[in-house]
Amino acid sequence: MIRSFDGKTPKIAESAFISEVAYIIGDVEIGENSGVFPGAVIRADFASIKIGKNTMIEDNCVVHSGSPVVIGDNNTVGHNVVLHGSKIGNNCLIGNNATILDNAQIGDFCVIAASSLVSQGAMVPDNSLLVGVPGVVKSEISEVMKKRLLSGNQSYQRLIQRYKQQNELNSP
Repeated sequence: MIRSFDGKTPKIAESAFISEVAYIIGDVEIGENSGVFPGAVIRADFASIKIGKNTMIEDNCVVHSGSPVVIGDNNTVGHNVVLHGSKIGNNCLIGNNATILDNAQIGDFCVIAASSLVSQGAMVPDNSLLVGVPGVVKSEISEVMKKRLLSGNQSYQRLIQRYKQQNELNSP
């Protein structure tokens, strides 16, 4: 469901895929070739949320905050992520069940390990691997991982095209 709130209507690129069982409300922008999967909630009732191009918000994620949220390009936000942070750079992987708290900022080419907690106000530098509860930067990502992040979610790009084609075939 896509809803306006307080006179603000989500702006969604035509090439994006939005599951019919996602909930998107308010001052939201979603860029080209991005995907929002079943059960995801993107709730911009307190502050704006901007999602870049080629970014995947997987099943059951919650994106909400009391201050503006910017999620860059070419990111994968894994299943069940709670994202209350203010900035995620480009080419990042946010692992399943991770939690990112208020005013956290994550640089480019970062991996947030599954089930990790990024503390309120944390600043995660570019090229970091963060793990644990509370999360700590364990190391820089390897060149192999950096290449993987660059090729990122190409399989998801193909998947959202298949979803969009099949939605057109199944429309009355």
